[in-house]
Amino acid sequence: MRCPKCNYLKSSVVDSRQAEEGNTIRRRRECENCHTRFTTFERIEELPLLVIKKDGTREQFSRDKIFNGIIRSAQKRPVSSSAIEKVVNDIEQKIRSDYDSEVSSVVIGNLVMDELAELDEITYVRFASVYRSFKDVDEIEALLQQITNRVRSKKKSTLDETD
Repeated sequence: MRCPKCNYLKSSVVDSRQAEEGNTIRRRRECENCHTRFTTFERIEELPLLVIKKDGTREQFSRDKIFNGIIRSAQKRPVSSSAIEKVVNDIEQKIRSDYDSEVSSVVIGNLVMDELAELDEITYVRFASVYRSFKDVDEIEALLQQITNRVRSKKKSTLDETD
């Protein structure tokens, strides 16, 4: 493994542990030349998964696109990057277990919205407003009404459980 500081090609593994719920191995390494410590991640090389976009074109699945979309939607919200990483991991795991080689971007978008609805309502609304390309205020109002109803039913079930 090439050292990020001096580009020396030999390093030794100082520590290894599982990451991302066992899907990845995190390794702490030390350069044998300059003794800089750095972290690497090892994951299974998955078969390429193609995303069928709305216009019919295909592109390779990118978890980074999902992560970046959620980051933009969660700006200035109390949503941690580890929570976003967990959401992205869950979405990727669902896609890879349910689809062999191709998946629709609509499926991915709906999975993201389902996860964000549970994570943070404002992040969900921000993501949905871009993803769904609302045509008018009535569509946004309908979405907000759905969220309001879900929050009220959660609160009611929480109150019922404490009684």
